[in-house]
Amino acid sequence: MLSVAVSWDLYIQTRSALALGNVGLVQVAPFLVFALFAGHMADRYDRRHILVLMQIPMLASAAALSFSRSSVALIYACLFVNAMARAFQGPARQAILSHTVPEGVLTRAITWNSSAQEIASVSGPALAGLLIAATGSRAVYLVQLGCALMTLGCFYGIRHRGAPVVSTLIPTTQDLLEGVRFVWSDKLILSALSLDLFAVLFGGATALLPIYAVDILHSGARGLGLLRAAPAVGAVGMALLLAHSPRIKNAGSALLFAVCGFGVASILFGLSRSLWLSFAMLLLTGAFDNVSVVLRNSLVQMRTPDRVRGRVMAINNIFISCSNQLGAVESGWTAAWFGAVGSVVAGGAATVTIVSMFTKWARELREWKQIPG
Repeated sequence: MLSVAVSWDLYIQTRSALALGNVGLVQVAPFLVFALFAGHMADRYDRRHILVLMQIPMLASAAALSFSRSSVALIYACLFVNAMARAFQGPARQAILSHTVPEGVLTRAITWNSSAQEIASVSGPALAGLLIAATGSRAVYLVQLGCALMTLGCFYGIRHRGAPVVSTLIPTTQDLLEGVRFVWSDKLILSALSLDLFAVLFGGATALLPIYAVDILHSGARGLGLLRAAPAVGAVGMALLLAHSPRIKNAGSALLFAVCGFGVASILFGLSRSLWLSFAMLLLTGAFDNVSVVLRNSLVQMRTPDRVRGRVMAINNIFISCSNQLGAVESGWTAAWFGAVGSVVAGGAATVTIVSMFTKWARELREWKQIPG
């Protein structure tokens, strides 16, 4: 929700694609700076405590946006604080999952968890777009503040089995880089994360939706809400289908097909001048992206030992944040140079090209048959 509100406010104030692209730059920097240390903390300290403590700066940034004038400087500052807190929360939140459910249902829990995250990541922006159209961006900030408060209560109420041993020793470089070494040694995980990184890096069409809604489709804030809702519809439908379907037997092929489909749908969205065709293409991007998220998260969770799970999840978060946020930067900067349509179409074409390269060269990914566990 926050990403839509700040993007709308920034574009209305500046009319600049660069301002939209810089939203990603401000948010990716904390992940790159703090991710390795955050992963180490998730493996050494009580993960629930990390979740609760890091929710406090998120509450502070939400309150600042809700009750202050949303200037460009304030927006960027709050986004930075929010991203810093999420950089520490991410590894702890993902690593704690295996200690909250019985081992026999862990695989299905991972599927539901991944689907829930994906649904939230796309339905939140959809709701934000509708709220902006109805009452303005201030309502979005207030709702986000309420969600942050409820999240704090949820984190506080988590009950899990065991906790990492608290270490008072200062982490060494070897400790911090253990997650990097694990990912580098596991070619299947490395291939899956790299595919997502490069594909989404060039497929960041959603960062430019305010431009499409205002200047290309001429549909205004209501059109923005509809376009933002489209990936949510696709993700929800796919999530329900995956949760009630048998385990995918050819996971590697399914992942490659899903990412390729994401790229093709992005190209068609970029060329569309019809609001409903654009909606349909964004719906497909949400569905394909959900397949990718579930397969990738299941792979990383099930193949990673608990002793390094926090650090590996930190590496996973680096890949995700780089692909999503730097993808927004790339889209904004490219749109400033070549226009929004050229940016989206070229990005989708690059995604399809990357999939073809991975299909040819990433043997481990191509031959991956089934989610482990």
